[in-house]
Amino acid sequence: MLLAGAAQALLLPGGVAWAAKPVLRVLAWPGYADADAVKAFEARHGVQVELTVVGSDDVLRARLADERGGGYDVVAANTVELAALRAQGALAALTPADIPQMARQLPRFRSPIPGIVHDGQVYAVPYTYSEMGLIYDRRQVPTAPSSLAALWDARWQGKVLAFDGSSHGFSLAAMAQGLPPFQIAGGQFAALARRLVALRRNLLSFYALPEEAVELFRRHQVAVMHANYGQQQLKLLRDAGLDVGYVVPREGALAWLDCWAILRRSPQQALAARWIDHLLEPAASREFTRRQGLANTLEEPTALDAAHLLGPLAWLEPVEDGARRERLWRRIIAGDRLETF
Repeated sequence: MLLAGAAQALLLPGGVAWAAKPVLRVLAWPGYADADAVKAFEARHGVQVELTVVGSDDVLRARLADERGGGYDVVAANTVELAALRAQGALAALTPADIPQMARQLPRFRSPIPGIVHDGQVYAVPYTYSEMGLIYDRRQVPTAPSSLAALWDARWQGKVLAFDGSSHGFSLAAMAQGLPPFQIAGGQFAALARRLVALRRNLLSFYALPEEAVELFRRHQVAVMHANYGQQQLKLLRDAGLDVGYVVPREGALAWLDCWAILRRSPQQALAARWIDHLLEPAASREFTRRQGLANTLEEPTALDAAHLLGPLAWLEPVEDGARRERLWRRIIAGDRLETF
């Protein structure tokens, strides 16, 4: 009787067999998987996608470390974060044949990339990339700011936005001082923390998500913003009708390469590979670029012109002490005074 009852429980009205749909748990950044792309994948493969969106590397790390959530199957992250995950044994090695769209990618993305290739094994697939330049309101700032010092300029006090992220925050302060952004000497932290306190005092606010920054920019007539999401934010602001410009200042700009990777503990690794392949398809890649203003890995992007590319790009690298940066950052954004550092 128990077996018969169990069998009946697996039947829908009309005697059709029912089984729970496989669930793919995705951890990604804003705009990386729009609702229509998710629905198309679900319909094609008869599955359910649970998408979690993060707004900083700190939150991404916390999500991946939280065992209560049951774990994710596939994650989008930059090469530095992925290198750390690979070193922890958290990533599954990929089989390129399972992701055939990889063969369409530009040659530089099919060559070995530090952080995602190790001992001949590929652990992630490049998806998008951008520099973190300065966005400025052309009405208030008719000439493009040539230096990161614009973020600290007292003329714009209360009209500046910066990203809420410990690693990028200290790298930004280091670049502004002419120091290496990823390997800060122990004796330099106090001065850079004080510099970031001064930045906090000049800000309207820190932001996390690009849509949040658009609303703050529009509502409060922001003059200058450090664009953590780069040209994605530029497009969002222009789509909102704002007259904004974009520049890489003479000190340069941090730049990131985000990739998709599959978690080793995932029970849905084959499905995760199909997810990556789905988002790399030419139509999906072009639509991603059209909507988000971010480059894809199948086509060359429209480059910054020489008048607005004043400095070099600094591709993200592992930092000297991420935990130390995060501890100090919490104190900075909490309102600690200069004298405490």
